[in-house]
Order: sequence, then structure tokens, then C-alpha cells
Amino acid sequence: MMRRTPPAPTSRDRAARTALLRAAPLLALLASATPALAQFGPQGPPAVGIMEAARRPVTESTDFVGRVEALEHVDIIARVTGYLQERLFQEGQEVKKGDPLYRIERQTFEADLARAQATVASAEAELANARVSLSRAQELSRTGAGTRVSLDNAVAQERTANAQLLSARAAARAAEINLGYTEITSPIDGKIGRTNLTIGNVVGPNAGALATIVSVDPMRVSFPISQRQALELRDRYAGRGGVDAVVIRFRTVDGKTYPQPGRIEFIDNQINRNTDSILVRARVPNPPNGPGGDRQLIDGQFVNVSVEGAEPVQAITIPRAAVLQDQQGTYAFIVDAENKAQRRNLRLGRSTPQTAVIEEGLNPGDKVIVEGIQRVRPGQEVNAAPAGPAPGAPAQGQGGSAAPAASGSTPAGNAAAGNSPASAAPGRANQGTTQGAPAGAGASPPGAPAAPSTGQPGTTQPQAANPPANQSGTAR
Repeated sequence: MMRRTPPAPTSRDRAARTALLRAAPLLALLASATPALAQFGPQGPPAVGIMEAARRPVTESTDFVGRVEALEHVDIIARVTGYLQERLFQEGQEVKKGDPLYRIERQTFEADLARAQATVASAEAELANARVSLSRAQELSRTGAGTRVSLDNAVAQERTANAQLLSARAAARAAEINLGYTEITSPIDGKIGRTNLTIGNVVGPNAGALATIVSVDPMRVSFPISQRQALELRDRYAGRGGVDAVVIRFRTVDGKTYPQPGRIEFIDNQINRNTDSILVRARVPNPPNGPGGDRQLIDGQFVNVSVEGAEPVQAITIPRAAVLQDQQGTYAFIVDAENKAQRRNLRLGRSTPQTAVIEEGLNPGDKVIVEGIQRVRPGQEVNAAPAGPAPGAPAQGQGGSAAPAASGSTPAGNAAAGNSPASAAPGRANQGTTQGAPAGAGASPPGAPAAPSTGQPGTTQPQAANPPANQSGTAR
């Protein structure tokens, strides 16, 4: 009998065999994972980190935008007309009151003074002659030799000569003052800016400012406050001393805090109708800084103004990360005596990006949830443990964060995402991010091939390295 030769495999048969060989490892992996899915039990309460609400010293602060102003601002203007002959200062330097700044050509004003003094001498001579004539007329009138008309004329001439002398003396005084105006001096202590006119130009009252001097110490900071904020600040500090109970601090545009505090010296008596704000001014020292004598505050400079309480107050504070907000308002979760999360609506005070000041809603000793908030629902039982030193961030190697991991209440996905203190447990850093995934499914490569080798998840060395969370699920 002849044996029939089997037909040669076609290209379709070869393709089917290749696909089957490629799918064999995947089928083996799925077969090994099936028992692990069967042993993954129900999850326990979510692990959260808590921190006790407590009263702590808080410095109340309210921020505004202000501008630095010099107390004195003087434009130097020539008071007489003449040629600018000399400049006696260096631009940008600090000057004292009375320091010479400019000199105007003096010759013309010296001549005017000499002419006025000559007029005074002539008037004095005229007055002396008029007094002699008056004395003679009075003598003749007593003897009956003179007439009454002659006496009256002599009296008038004496008074006219006296008036002319007074006028001449006044003109001489004016000429002397104008001569003094040829030397321009600083009227205040301060810092002088650039000169606007150079030597050789004709200057005078209509020529504009030669330079500008501004005072430098102390300085003044003006900032507007809205009417609502002004009323809040007034009510807050009314019982503590009013404006004396606040300190004004400043930050320059580069974010640096100015070391010298200020005090409020003026509050305007009118509300700006256009902005509904009131102007407040504070005075602050501006001493020289460093060997060069430079000063930090400059006239016209923008600064951030902080109105702070002079004395800290005791207030309940919690980390800012623990504060949530929805349509009903601001709130936080606390843990009650039954280890259940409860919502507390809050009213916040002046807070910072790191710390929230609670005016209403919490009591000292309340256990506020600061970590793992996204897994908490009102009335839900939680597994609470003290929060790490950095709220909202996974702790690294902290003993307090290992306790929730040992209880088996944190799903692998959340632990890997760093959403709870349990994220610091060993062997969890590379796990998957889907809740309910089998333990070790997203682990490092050494753990993945070890599971199919025995067919019993949880018996290989990488599986045993996982926390007891999945072991407790197996027992259930």
C-alpha cells in the first residue's frame, strides 16, 4: 500500500503557527495572574495623614501697592537773570542746607548795588540840608521875621528828603539781595539730580529748573486702601490702639524685604470718588547703606506694602493644603472620635500660601486631614496617622508613614501616586496607578517573570517583598 504524502503547509498555516507561538507567553502570564485576581480582597478604609489644629502666634498682615515719596521736593530756579558762571556740585550727590550750587555772573549786580548806595548818600545829604532849612524857618517864625508859608514849606521839604532817603536805602537793600541771589545755595538737606542748564547759558526765573533736590531721610510711602479694607482694618485694630497697633513693612520690586519698619502718620479725610479708596501715608527711615552711603528707597519707587499687627495674636492655623472649596464655600475634613471623616465649613482670616488662619469652623485639638484628602468622603471611615513634616508630599522613610501601609488599607495605585503616607512603603514605588490591580503587576522587571514560574502568586521572593496589605486581602 502506498503512503500518501501530507500536503506542504501553505503561507496561511505558517502565519497561524507564528501568531500562536507569539501569544504563548502572554497566555501564560494571564494564567498566572488569574489566581492573584482571585485572592485580592476588598479594600480597607483609606489611609490619611492628620494634624491637630492648635492656636499659634500669627502676625496679621494685609498687602497693598504703594509708592515712595520724598518729604521735601525742591526745584532749583534762578531768582535773577544772568549768565551761569559756575557749577559747584557733582550731579547725584547728597547736599546739605546752605551748600553753594551755582554762581551767576556778579559784575552787573555789584554795579547796581554801588549805584543804589550812591543814591542813599545823595538822599542823606538832601535830608541834612532840609533839616537845616527847617531849623532856620522855625527860628524866624519865633522872632516874627519869617512868614508862616516859609515855615510850612521847610517842613514839607524835610519830610520829602526823609522819604527819599528811605526809598534809596530800600533800593540799596534790593540791590544787595539780588547780588546775593547770584550764588544759589541748597534750601534743604537731600540729594540733587542732574543739572538742566550748563555753564554759559542765561538763566533766570523763566528759564525753568536748574536741578531738583529731594530729601532722602526719612521717606514717605503713600498707598490707597479701599473703603471696605479701611473699615476692616479700623475694626480689627480699634481695641488695640488704632494706628499705633500696626507696623508698616515694605518689599521692593525684586522681592526683598526692606529692613526698616514704618509707622502710619497720615490718613486722608476724604474718599476718592473715582476709586472708592482713601489715601494712607507712612513714614519710614532711609539711612545710608554700605560704605558708599547709598540709600535703598528712592523717590517715586514702587513698593509692596504690608500692614502688620505690631504684636502677634493667637489664632488657629492649619496647612493651606488641607483647605478645600466648593459651591458651598471653604471647608476642611476632620476625623471624629469614631475615626470617620466629617466636613467642617470654615471662615478664613488673612492667610499665606502655606498656612491658613481659621477664624471660624475649627476648635483647638480637632484632627484635620492634611494628606490623602482626595480619597475622603464625608462620613467615611478612615485610617488616620500623624502627617509627615511636609503636608501633601510623600514622606521618605518616616516611621509614621509606614503604619498605614501595614494595615493594608491603601490601594497600590494610590500608594504609587504618592497620595498617602503609605507611599513610602518599600517595594511600592514602581507599582501601577489603577486601583484594584494585582500586587506586583506594575512592579520592576525582576518581579514580573517570577510569578509564572510557580503558578502561585505570593510565593515568589518579589511577591513576598510586597507590604502585608495584599496578604491581609488574601486572608479575607
